[in-house]
Parts: sequence; C-alpha cells; structure tokens
Amino acid sequence: MNKNQSLPWDHPRFKSWVAVARACQLMQTVLTRELSGLDIKPPHLDILVNLYRFEGISQQELARKLLVGRSNMSMTLPQMEKRGLVERRGDQKDKRVLRLHLTQEGRAVAEEAMAIQTALIERTLSSTPIEQCHAMAESMERIILALQAENAGETEQA
Repeated sequence: MNKNQSLPWDHPRFKSWVAVARACQLMQTVLTRELSGLDIKPPHLDILVNLYRFEGISQQELARKLLVGRSNMSMTLPQMEKRGLVERRGDQKDKRVLRLHLTQEGRAVAEEAMAIQTALIERTLSSTPIEQCHAMAESMERIILALQAENAGETEQA
C-alpha cells in the first residue's frame, strides 16, 4: 500500500462506522432468533409491519419503502402468500397494479412479531436517555441519506 493512502482504521470516524455496522448485524441476529418461534425472519417482519401500517399498498411501493428491489419482493411475497399471511388483490382503478393486504393470520402474526420487536427495543434502549435516542436516530438518518445518494449515483452510472 502506498504510504500516502490512509488505512480505514486511521480515519477518525472509523470507530463509528464499525459500531453502526456491528449494531445492525447484532440486531438482525437477535431479532432473527426472537422471531424464529413465529417462523418468520426480519425481512418478513418488515413486510408485515408495512402492510399493517399501509394496508393496500402496491408491491412497488412496498419495495421502495423497504429499499429492496422488486425481484426481492417477487421472491418473498409468494412464500408469505402461500403461508397465508398476505394476499394480492387487483387495484379497482388500475388492473395492472396489485395491492397487498394482510390476511387475518398475517395480522395476528404481525401483532405478535411487533410485540417481540418492541420488547427488544425496550430491553436494548431503555437505559439510553430519550434525547440520546433521538440524536442517534438523526445521525442514522444522515447516514441513510448519504448512502442513498451514493447508491443513486451508482445506479445512474450503470
């Protein structure tokens, strides 16, 4: 390596970068374990929560909210549909659009999963003052915006 190049761990913000990545990875690991009794994983939870909040959104809108490609949705939704958690219905006004809805079973699983997630949030962050939680969220939002801009730049160049 050229001596003019800096190493990642020499960067003053490296520790923050690693902490964010490790926290995210550990959160996914713990959440995966805690959701296993419902036979769902975090991506399923993300879908269930969004359909719970935004009943009847399109598959494209859901993919945009979750920052995933439509192909990812095309793989996950049929599994959830087969399991009886979600259903796709045609849009009344535009027959090309499919609207996503929770089934009764999907709503019940979503509610149990949200209780698990909320309990994990409480256990993890209850000792952190709410002002610090808000500051952390604002910092994460800035990181998300910066990475979305990076990603948009890559998409435009492709």
